[in-house]
Amino acid sequence: MPLKYRLLTLVLGIPLLLLLIQSSYLFVQAQQQRHDTLRNHLSESVELLTPSLIQVLKRDDSAQLQPLLQRLMDLNGVSAVVLHGNDGSVVKSLGTTQLPLALPARRRTRIVEEESQWRLFKPLPAFAPPWANRDEANKYYWLEVVIHNSDRALVDYRQLAHYALAWLIMAALLLLTAYGTLRRVLPTLRAQRQTLQRLDRGRYDSRVRESGPREITLLSRAINKLGDHLLRTKEAQRQQLEQTTNELQESMETIEVQNIELDMARRRAQQANRIKSEFLANMSHEIRTPLNGIIGFCRLLGRGRLDNREREWLEHIETASNNLLTLINGILDFSKMEAGKLELDSVAFDMVPLIDEVLTLQAPAAQDKDLQLLGLVFDDVPSELLGDPQRIKQVLINLVSNAIKFTERGEVIVRVLVDESEDNDVRLRIRVSDTGIGLPPTIHDQLFQPFSQGSISRSRQYGGSGLGLMICKQLVEQMGGEISADNQPDGGSEFGFTLSLRSLVGTAERPPELMLASPLIGLWEPHKTTRQVLSHQLERWGARVRLLQQDTILDAPLDLLIVGISRGDLQPQRLQLWRQRLATAGCPALVLMNSDPYDLADMTLPCGGEILCKPIPRARLSEVIGRLLLPDSHAPAAARKKDALGHGPARVLVVDDIASNRILVRELLHQAGIATLIAESGHEALALAHEQEVDLVLMDIRMPDMNGVEVMQSLHQLGGRWATCPYVALTAHAERDETRWLLEAGMQEVLTKPLDEQALARILTLYLGVVAPFDKMTKAAADDEQDPLAVVDMQLGQRLAGGRIELARKTLAMLLDSLAQSETELRESFAAGDEKAFLDAVHHLNGACRYCGVPELALLSETLETRIRAQGLSTTGSMLEEVFDAMQRLREWQALQDPA
Repeated sequence: MPLKYRLLTLVLGIPLLLLLIQSSYLFVQAQQQRHDTLRNHLSESVELLTPSLIQVLKRDDSAQLQPLLQRLMDLNGVSAVVLHGNDGSVVKSLGTTQLPLALPARRRTRIVEEESQWRLFKPLPAFAPPWANRDEANKYYWLEVVIHNSDRALVDYRQLAHYALAWLIMAALLLLTAYGTLRRVLPTLRAQRQTLQRLDRGRYDSRVRESGPREITLLSRAINKLGDHLLRTKEAQRQQLEQTTNELQESMETIEVQNIELDMARRRAQQANRIKSEFLANMSHEIRTPLNGIIGFCRLLGRGRLDNREREWLEHIETASNNLLTLINGILDFSKMEAGKLELDSVAFDMVPLIDEVLTLQAPAAQDKDLQLLGLVFDDVPSELLGDPQRIKQVLINLVSNAIKFTERGEVIVRVLVDESEDNDVRLRIRVSDTGIGLPPTIHDQLFQPFSQGSISRSRQYGGSGLGLMICKQLVEQMGGEISADNQPDGGSEFGFTLSLRSLVGTAERPPELMLASPLIGLWEPHKTTRQVLSHQLERWGARVRLLQQDTILDAPLDLLIVGISRGDLQPQRLQLWRQRLATAGCPALVLMNSDPYDLADMTLPCGGEILCKPIPRARLSEVIGRLLLPDSHAPAAARKKDALGHGPARVLVVDDIASNRILVRELLHQAGIATLIAESGHEALALAHEQEVDLVLMDIRMPDMNGVEVMQSLHQLGGRWATCPYVALTAHAERDETRWLLEAGMQEVLTKPLDEQALARILTLYLGVVAPFDKMTKAAADDEQDPLAVVDMQLGQRLAGGRIELARKTLAMLLDSLAQSETELRESFAAGDEKAFLDAVHHLNGACRYCGVPELALLSETLETRIRAQGLSTTGSMLEEVFDAMQRLREWQALQDPA
């Protein structure tokens, strides 16, 4: 409620209410007093006349009765006087009145108060004569006096009027007093409120006039003091704010200077990091190029005639080179992870060939220790997954390599199974278990730390840099999985990791690779896990499997005999015993050998069959078993393989601008029984594509008219088979970024020159289903040692030509014929400063050397191309002269071979 109304209520309402209550009380008191006074006066008057009336009634003097009754009539307020008989009859009446309904029952004075009048009944005794009877003796009279209330009401109204007038006068006085008080108080209060509002809005100079009552004046003075205090506070805050602003400005200037310094430091760090990355990349290429040469020549020397001491030295050189190459690759990956620049691919792949490839790469190390190396991909693992197969392969190679390194006997098994599956999202769990030395509890926390191998003794005994597991951990986590390690209950260790991948074929079980007509296959395999896996796989392909003991092989009437032979069985006596058993079996045999292929040169199968080295890829096993058991098993593989068009043998288009490369690839494909189309340029390939269709394209990347990617895109636009057939890139210089670019552009695979026969065989098997029987090099029989970087190495050329000496000589002759033109292009482009033309010329020379036995020129051209890509044209002058010198030495060698 507003203060004004409260003040009016206090000043005006309460006093008037109290005055009203008091007036009402006094009015009621006065009215009661008049009532009592009138009643007493009437009663006294009647009592005074009663004796006279009794005397008159005794005398029965009616003349005297009238004056007496008149005297009562003369009383103030009396309107009627009636004398009643005992029976209620009127004896004498003065004035006008209404007859009572009944006289009082008892003989006593009674006053009856009605609404408009009062009635006073007074009993008067009547004296009867002696001769009266009893009823007459009891006779008496009633005197009724009637008084009207009109006079009394008039007095009440008059008194009420006096009280009302006094109340109104008091109300007027109080109203004037309240109005005057409000006129003095309210403006001051309003001014105080407005002043407080202005102070609240920040107008601290506002003041209120100090006037009015003392209390109001004190309040106004307090408000003014508050304004003064706020004004001083504002001034103090302004000064403090100015001081803080100045300090902040100084701090901002300091921070700005520091930011500039930090930015400069960051730029220097980025520059240093870029230089470090470039340095690592350049050094890796510079180091890996001679390392690849060292490793390659070590392997070539290992096939020559060396005594035990020389062979031991050579093995140490090859081991040290491989360790150095692994360290370089690990440092590069570590540097990329540290810089956050490691990117993942997302391509379709199959886990089965990926595991087979990893195990094939690690097979020599396992075979040296006679370890059972086995891969188990469960049937519910989808056949097409979306992910980064190269990184998964890198993790697996590291884990399998470690397992082989720390295992001296027993087995190393890789298991791939589905952990969770929902719609097309699959969570795989991959486990690598071994029977090695296990994991001491003290090194669990250090396993995935960089440059840590748990103990110095382990590092010295087994070697390694300690980067592998850390890189595996970061790769797995970047792919959305987790990696762990633990000991196995029966000894050894187990490393496992999970991968969240997307399935392109749903969650259906993978189809069998082979369908057999229920042949009976005898299986003798001493290794329990391998025996179980082979038995399950053969039964899944539709075969009936009979597990054999060594002494029951002779009594087994079988369609095919599969036996597993250990390294100990290669001794001449035991090997002869196996020949006898296989001859007695009377059926083709598939021999599974945990050894290097060169150790099986003297192994023959009396009843036919084939020898496979463990670990055995599933595709290779299904192809061999199918060839041995199907009715057309004697036909060549390429003859049985129909292309996608149903035109007979598969056909491959080879596009390369270097003639020696085309000849070598054509010869290798011819050995596999594959029809070949040859194109020297992209335009020629397009011209052929309008006339024919193929099942596979082997595409060189650097060509003068169109590069390989442009040719592939143009072929895609032709539609039909050209839009769906696989494209494989052939390049002499495939860095990781370039490989990724080629895969993203649409290439299914990337092969590096010089073309590896096994890599080509894998491509043909994967995309055409053709098993290529490439000729393998036997052990060299040369007595004379050659220099590691000879001008011409015919044995190397023969190996690069698939074992055909005529082809090796032909490619060498083509290289010799092109030397003059290559030297002219190199000199002219270098003199003109045309880096692109110079790189094309170097790439052409490098590609031409890939399939020829010219190790010196091949190494120099590879190194020159690497330096151009890494550092540019300005750093290649001295190395270019070395290339020219090597070309001249090659001409001199040619002159010595042909003196005429």
